[in-house]
Amino acid sequence: MSDIKLAEAPPGIQGSGFFATSLDKVIGLARANSLWPLPFATSCCGIEFMATMAATYDAGRFGMERNSFSPRQADMLMVMGTIAKKMAPVLRQVYSQMAEPRWVIAVGACASSGGIFDTYSVLQGIDEIIPVDVYVPGCPPRPEAILDGVMQLQEIVKNESLNRRQTPEYKALLEKYGFHTNG
Repeated sequence: MSDIKLAEAPPGIQGSGFFATSLDKVIGLARANSLWPLPFATSCCGIEFMATMAATYDAGRFGMERNSFSPRQADMLMVMGTIAKKMAPVLRQVYSQMAEPRWVIAVGACASSGGIFDTYSVLQGIDEIIPVDVYVPGCPPRPEAILDGVMQLQEIVKNESLNRRQTPEYKALLEKYGFHTNG
């Protein structure tokens, strides 16, 4: 029973009929528990993702039961499988169409590092073209590993400052990948 992880209330002041805390913490908690995934699956890791979304693993526990196949309605890009260099511009376009804040999970060895395909035609990790927040190892990773990656991302989202996306460091990161920010 101790394996159950509940979302804890952020630190704050509690009284009779009220609870006060910082806006950063409340928004972080809401975002972390309502991530909408955009699955970008090209091979066997996509099959494992399908198993993860099935009833056995109940991804709805993590607030991600609604898959979004439109980049404009998703905030978590899950790249699964081998990404050919010809597919790289498509992946960059999908990422650029997502609204901020957006997060990326590289699922499996191929998305993380090219996997066993050390060839001229395969991208050796999606972090060559877009920033990645969480890497899930495995070939293919089990559904439990994918859910562990989602829980790691939830911790990142929960603790992220609302102003992080406006910092010079974040803007420099996007510029490094060739994404231009406004302002």
